[in-house]
Amino acid sequence: MIEVEDLYFTYPSGVEALRGITLTIRDGEFVAIMGQNGAGKTTLVKHFNGLLKPTKGSVKIDGVDTTKASVAELARKVGFVFQNPDHQLFCETVEDEISFALKNFGFDEDAIKDRVDWALNLLDLTRYRNISPFMLSGGERKRVALASVLAWDPKILILDEPTIGQDYEQKERLRNFIVQLNAQGKTVIIVTHDIEFVAECKPRVILMAEGRVIADGDPHEILTNPNLVSKASLILPETTRILLGLRGMEQSGRLARVIDVYEAGRILTAMLRDQG
Repeated sequence: MIEVEDLYFTYPSGVEALRGITLTIRDGEFVAIMGQNGAGKTTLVKHFNGLLKPTKGSVKIDGVDTTKASVAELARKVGFVFQNPDHQLFCETVEDEISFALKNFGFDEDAIKDRVDWALNLLDLTRYRNISPFMLSGGERKRVALASVLAWDPKILILDEPTIGQDYEQKERLRNFIVQLNAQGKTVIIVTHDIEFVAECKPRVILMAEGRVIADGDPHEILTNPNLVSKASLILPETTRILLGLRGMEQSGRLARVIDVYEAGRILTAMLRDQG
């Protein structure tokens, strides 16, 4: 599991990005970390694989203090896909990009070939196998970065704004794959502003503002709370408000009553029309 205890982090510029965060993410959870730009979301998840070290407090991955482990050691367990794929890609071809970490982790040649083929097919990248990643579109480069991490099958997967640059079909494919990974017991953490994506996936939501966690729990309860949404500077699209509202009514039993009233009205209208 991931254990964060009274975590503070201050950048060299003096900006205090995290202010006393305490939380636990258990094995096999699906978590969405949300909030305004500058809330500290990406800063927080960069502590999970050791890219950043606490100014104060602690972060432990399966009991290992991240200050006592290298990024390379943590990377075998924690896969991180950056928001900007250009910060992650550097090989001459897509195939080389996906196989790079596998070679470093000591996989044999047959396993590398099988995993590269699997990742290329999974993310619809097979036709780009021998092309430079930097010749691809932003959304395609993002999929290459994701493939390069998924190939080594990390226990924990962190995706920073995974839906940016993806069309509806790719978003659906990503959503289904994340749900599948989570069902297989993997811990999946996404940092996102995509509220519709979160509403569809229904993960645990950790809402942040000004370097603090201001809410943690069920997405319906959090994302339909006007005060919390306002504090996090999030704007709910109309379709999402309707979707979440209907789900809340369904859970409370009110939706069934609304449907019953609607049906009764429809039947009465039909009867009056027939008699008239």
